[in-house]
Amino acid sequence: MTKTPVADVHAHRPPARRSRLPGLTTQIFIGLILGIIVGYVWPAFGVAIKPVADAFLRMIKMIIAPLLFSTLVVGIAGTGDLKSMGRIGLKAIFYFEAATTVALFLGLGLVNFFKPGAGLALPIGADTRAAAAMVQNQQHGWDIFLHLFPTSVVDAMARGDILQLVVFSTFFGIALAAIGAKGQPVLDVLDSTARAMFKFTGYVMAFAPIGVFAAIAATVGGKGLGILFTLGKLVALMYLGLGIFVLIVVGGVSYLIRVPFLTFVKAIREPFLIAFTTASSEAALPKALVVMEQFGVPKNIVGFVLPTGYSFNLDGTTLYLSLASVFVAQLAGVRMTFGQQLVMMLTLMLTSKGVAGVPRAALVVLTATLTQFGLPLEGAAILLGIDQVMDMGRTAVNVMGNCIATAVVARWEGVFDDAQMRAFAADRPYKAA
Repeated sequence: MTKTPVADVHAHRPPARRSRLPGLTTQIFIGLILGIIVGYVWPAFGVAIKPVADAFLRMIKMIIAPLLFSTLVVGIAGTGDLKSMGRIGLKAIFYFEAATTVALFLGLGLVNFFKPGAGLALPIGADTRAAAAMVQNQQHGWDIFLHLFPTSVVDAMARGDILQLVVFSTFFGIALAAIGAKGQPVLDVLDSTARAMFKFTGYVMAFAPIGVFAAIAATVGGKGLGILFTLGKLVALMYLGLGIFVLIVVGGVSYLIRVPFLTFVKAIREPFLIAFTTASSEAALPKALVVMEQFGVPKNIVGFVLPTGYSFNLDGTTLYLSLASVFVAQLAGVRMTFGQQLVMMLTLMLTSKGVAGVPRAALVVLTATLTQFGLPLEGAAILLGIDQVMDMGRTAVNVMGNCIATAVVARWEGVFDDAQMRAFAADRPYKAA
């Protein structure tokens, strides 16, 4: 019996129907609005469905450890021999860390000055009290240093100690890169694990509208509509922080490397707008690669720095994370010392490097950090309802920060083409000498 070729089978198959369901972002907004209505009209029912939100948050917690471990190790070991990264890689990473550190502390300063989460109190759940006690008991001197190193990575995963997991993953990734080809089978397994966890994260996020609905209904039912004004203050504060970062940091860097700021803004306006409207850095990457090469940055630097920056230079995201994490602490009525906030910033600086390619990556990183510091995960679920509005701004700033990073490294290397930049600014063809 002759088998029908696979191509013929697909050729005669009726076209698949397009899903009439709205996109995930729209579903989340619908869940947010319905949750507000239910929590206000039927507050007792809103409070009663809180376990639904708790179930969604537990689903997020269960993906954090394998997701971070696999993505961090693959990201570190996948670069190959660390010694071969060379001068350009070291300069790029130095700039990345400087920029993200400024973004983190800018967010930390704004959230402590304006205190957008003050005045309300979210209850700290039983599953986070143990971690809160741990934070209160270990935050001084050598205890902080010793706490970085796990006695067992399995124990760190089980307890949700993300900082210890990051330290273990970093050492493991370096060791895997050092053994070269012999480590390739392990790297392949972890790469497959990371891809599976990306897909897993997508499945979990499919439940986000329900989780947001239950979380906001329980919060409004228990706290009233006043919390909505508080969330609006956070959105306004984040965009204020992003504006300050762009004007002071990106503008200041442009001045230092002798690149006119307005000319730079003109060059990247298309990838910037793509990132803002789609809330996707990946969607803006192809255009960013093209325009920065046209702007005068050599192709080899653009091709290395931009993709690397997608993991190591998320300026908008890190600013948001510093705001959001302390905001949740303020909502919960938890007073964190400056030392504890510094440890939280270190945790954010490390964990934000691992999951840049994951949908709603900031939520995963934020949830991990809240777990680490004993803060209520309900805060993450509530923030998810307004995440799209904030994601647009922080993603656009991520792209802008990575574009200026390519110019910084090119100028640092002495290979930035000023003549090509001037031709770009004048909107005329460039002819190499």
